[in-house]
Amino acid sequence: MNLYHVCKRELWLHANGIRFEHTSDLVYEGKLIHEESYPQRSEKYEEVEIDGIKVDFYEAKNRVIHEIKKSNKVEKAHEWQLKYYIYVFEQNGIDGVTGLLEYPTLRKTQKVLLSNIEREIIREMEIDIKRIIDNDKCPPVVKKTICKSCSYFEFCYVEDNLI
Repeated sequence: MNLYHVCKRELWLHANGIRFEHTSDLVYEGKLIHEESYPQRSEKYEEVEIDGIKVDFYEAKNRVIHEIKKSNKVEKAHEWQLKYYIYVFEQNGIDGVTGLLEYPTLRKTQKVLLSNIEREIIREMEIDIKRIIDNDKCPPVVKKTICKSCSYFEFCYVEDNLI
């Protein structure tokens, strides 16, 4: 869901097994922030995997999903990712779930809720995501400023030094 809002090309590549995250220092830095920002959480909360999603921490008692992010550069994508997590929990019979987006390096926290209208939007997004992923052709490059920090940058711009 996050990639759907950030880059449909990366969504297609990732879904089709073409991955470069392991070569990215920025991805590694984000992983360290996730692991080191809230060390006490691993004792109190659990990482949950359900229907292909993996939430950073789930606080079962209060039904809160905690999602930790390095930066808020693509905050709307983060919000939709968390809304999707709430939606998946609901689809699995876990109602009353809310979310917290946490940006430890910015010392910022944002509560995320899911409305009925957004549930319908998510159903439409799921259809579009499936259409993108199932397409035989990779979507074209869409030049964005965020591309420069993407782990797929060299792959997408191998013959283009215009960015």
